[in-house]
Amino acid sequence: MSNQTAGHIRISSPLLLNAWAVTAAFGTYFCMYMYRKPFTAAAYSSDGWENWDQKAILVASQVVGYMLSKIVGIRIVSEVSRPRRAALLMCLILVSHVALLLFAVVPSPWHVLCIFLNGLPLGIVFGLVLGFLEGRRMTEALTAGLCASFILAGGVSKTVGQRVLQYTQSQWNWSLGESERWMPFLAGLIFLLPIAIFIWMLQQIPPPDALDEAARSKREPMRREDRLRVIKTYSTGLGSIAVVYLLVTVMRSLRDDFAPEILHGLGATVKPDAYASIDFWVALIVMLVNGASVLIQDNRKALMVSLGVCGAGFLLTLAVIGGRSLVPVEPHLMMIFIGAGLYLPYVAVHTTIFERLIAWTRDRANLGFLMYLADALGYCGYVFLMLAKNFIPKGQGDQAIAMTQLFFWICVVGSVLSLGLICFARYSFGRMKPNEGISLEPKP
Repeated sequence: MSNQTAGHIRISSPLLLNAWAVTAAFGTYFCMYMYRKPFTAAAYSSDGWENWDQKAILVASQVVGYMLSKIVGIRIVSEVSRPRRAALLMCLILVSHVALLLFAVVPSPWHVLCIFLNGLPLGIVFGLVLGFLEGRRMTEALTAGLCASFILAGGVSKTVGQRVLQYTQSQWNWSLGESERWMPFLAGLIFLLPIAIFIWMLQQIPPPDALDEAARSKREPMRREDRLRVIKTYSTGLGSIAVVYLLVTVMRSLRDDFAPEILHGLGATVKPDAYASIDFWVALIVMLVNGASVLIQDNRKALMVSLGVCGAGFLLTLAVIGGRSLVPVEPHLMMIFIGAGLYLPYVAVHTTIFERLIAWTRDRANLGFLMYLADALGYCGYVFLMLAKNFIPKGQGDQAIAMTQLFFWICVVGSVLSLGLICFARYSFGRMKPNEGISLEPKP
């Protein structure tokens, strides 16, 4: 990578430049989660929602907004130019924070619409951050650091949310209802200055140099005809990976959004710091395994190895759930193993599969476009599940146990289906010849 580019700070060492890049990306997306996830730490069991799961409705409402932004982001992320990314990032964060303020003050049930507005801008953030990292020889390591942010932030955001709840009730004498409604806005307020600093750091990262482009292909904004051609050319393999991504998005989102209920269903007594501790180990495992893909220089081989990593993750998930009756595992440790099993394939799609497919074929494409195709489908599935959850008979037993059983059942079915689809995708990509894609140069 070049260490001197017009408009950017000068960092003489490639190692320091990579450290700067991964810190900026990690920090930006970590802070973004503090505008999206802290509200899931609350139970939202207020009066007036006896026949509905208010938390599931709120989660679904936010995810609907998040999903719509993923669909819109297919075009925005693939077309946005580098100089506009940082300003757009900060605007999206501010809009989501204003929506959290409305969530606190707007009366029920209209606060559900506010959490929808909160999710609407946030879905585009990942693609904009990813645009600063793709197309480099160290992309997998950098993107693994970026993905570690949302694995770790999922737990930390719940810890932050619970701490804010405890503080507002004990120090400000707020009722539980008041604390639950204001907590998301207050949590976001804490991270407003840090995210502004990290976004500024992102803007200072120089573009890939000539060696990066030789190893990974040049990444440019895509035109409409580029997007249509890529979908048509790789429809079979991309379709298989997209369905796998849908399934794993549903599984890992259930684990993240309902971690308190799942742990309670497993018999654990959960402290606020437990979520961050669990997800720290998940992030460490997943970051090391997927980041190691940078050691494989051959793009086709790296693609195939990454598909193998996906399969290993699903096998681990099946082994932990299927073997829990034979070998009892402590609940927190089980959540670590299941989290690692689900995040290995989820992060592999972000870090390696699409990145190396573009690098191998040398096609005119970018990572953000392919990721947002998969993301849009993945969150459609999760929204459907959240809405359907309200129509599943609740029964008479412990609802946390029922949630845990539903989660395990979905993980088993999803993992089995995903293993078959991964084999099919491996076969499809394996039949391709090097540089099979048609690289189109920009029109004069």
